[in-house]
Amino acid sequence: MITFRRHLPHYHLPDATYFITLRLAGSLPYAVVARLEEEYEAEQRRLARQFSGHALREARYQAQKRHFARMDDLLDQVLYGPRWLAQPECASIVMQTLHALAPEQYHLCAFCLMSNHAHLLIDQQGVPNPPPRRDGKHYTALSRAMRLLKGQSGALCNRVLGRRGAFWQHESYDHVVRDPGEFARILAYIVNNPVKAGLVSDWQDWPYTYINPDL
Repeated sequence: MITFRRHLPHYHLPDATYFITLRLAGSLPYAVVARLEEEYEAEQRRLARQFSGHALREARYQAQKRHFARMDDLLDQVLYGPRWLAQPECASIVMQTLHALAPEQYHLCAFCLMSNHAHLLIDQQGVPNPPPRRDGKHYTALSRAMRLLKGQSGALCNRVLGRRGAFWQHESYDHVVRDPGEFARILAYIVNNPVKAGLVSDWQDWPYTYINPDL
């Protein structure tokens, strides 16, 4: 296990399946994100005082799910920031990049693009971690894949938009999928995101959803 910490903890396991949420730069104000993070950290401290061992791990897992749900609900409301993925040209670029990086960087299980964020379900089975870079930085297979995805799609979308600067928010949400039951629940969550947001009544009518036919 390799652990990273920026605003959120990131646990990158080899050969794992991941649920990932990427959001556009500026899609949530800093003050809103900071408040959510403070609430999450406070809950983590409270749980550490109440539980230990397996009970603590399970309580933290449930807290992480609640934290993600609060953030995702705000993104679905599209109250702040850009909506660049609502433009077909940008959505097409992101979808093409997602497919182009598979299977070398990941095995693509499913994705859904919304106007200001994207949900991905990918599998890293058999994808090795890259060697250290010349500058000494170390990447896991997952962090390398997300770096390539964000970098390539962001540059192309910025060209279409005639802008410069960050396209994707640097911070992203990643969660290790623990078992087949959780995989099925996350897959259903991803494809039903446009339905929950009131954009379509049937998930199959959303043009920016993909499910690998080999699942």
